[in-house]
Amino acid sequence: MSVQVLPKVETDAISQTYGRFVVGPLESGFGVTLGNALRRVLLSSLPGAAVTSIRISDIAHEYTIIPGVREDMMQFILQVKQLRLKMESEEPMRMSLQARGASTITAGDIQAPPEIEVLNPDLYLFTIDSGKERLDIEFTVEQGRGYMPADERGRMPIGELPVDGIFSPVSRVAFDVDRARVGQMTNYDSLTLEIWSDGRMAPLDALKEAARILVAHLRLVAGLTLEEEVEPEEEEAGLPKEIYEIPVEQLDLSVRVFNSLRRAGITSVGEVLEMLALGDDTLLTIRNFGQKSLTELKARLQERGFLEEDVAESGGE
Repeated sequence: MSVQVLPKVETDAISQTYGRFVVGPLESGFGVTLGNALRRVLLSSLPGAAVTSIRISDIAHEYTIIPGVREDMMQFILQVKQLRLKMESEEPMRMSLQARGASTITAGDIQAPPEIEVLNPDLYLFTIDSGKERLDIEFTVEQGRGYMPADERGRMPIGELPVDGIFSPVSRVAFDVDRARVGQMTNYDSLTLEIWSDGRMAPLDALKEAARILVAHLRLVAGLTLEEEVEPEEEEAGLPKEIYEIPVEQLDLSVRVFNSLRRAGITSVGEVLEMLALGDDTLLTIRNFGQKSLTELKARLQERGFLEEDVAESGGE
């Protein structure tokens, strides 16, 4: 007979970039289950800001040299991907860099708006060897989740060079499961979770955010299961089939919002409304889908009569 116990989360070690946490006692098998789930979310789904494109005067593509600069374009992009940024805006923003004459350029030379903070200003970017060179560089910074490859950016204006977006503030996660004792019982798990971050988010905050994302997804599954078991006809009774199956393409959404929904496997108006019924957080867990995207989606649904006005307004508060 198993003993009913309440697991605890204890902080074993903590700093701005490293945390070790012990969770237990857990039912047998749940150490691996919880550790795997948290590790995947920590590495792939946490929000953050990153440079997603670069524009340099007179540079048309990444396979070229930069006049007067020691590094080529590919080497420069590799350095830019190491920038660690915090941004207080959901909208894409731009930073600029003007380099004049022979000099060594670091991240601290970037001119950023008040909404953006460069956390590693000492990061080396490139060296100008010629005293006559003048470089004007623009960086586009966006909010996102996890990792977004440059080739997912689609067609871009000439001269706008895509950069892999490394949004996740967590660089590494490891976990270990040991046996835990409760009274005379030893068939319990103790989960030790180690989190390394790059400083944009403290490890404890990262753990809490990962747990929140997991709970939001599990709430979605639990809600759909309950609906199927208790009221299997509620979906058809509450929403006509012809409306439920309307493709999201017909909502005239922006490319960014449409692509986020498509990558999450959401293809119909009915699926969107089901997720909204479970709470805004359910949609906000989708990669690259922030508050601005949610507001746009609700507005399009409201325009077509699929969402009541008071529902749309209450969700944006």
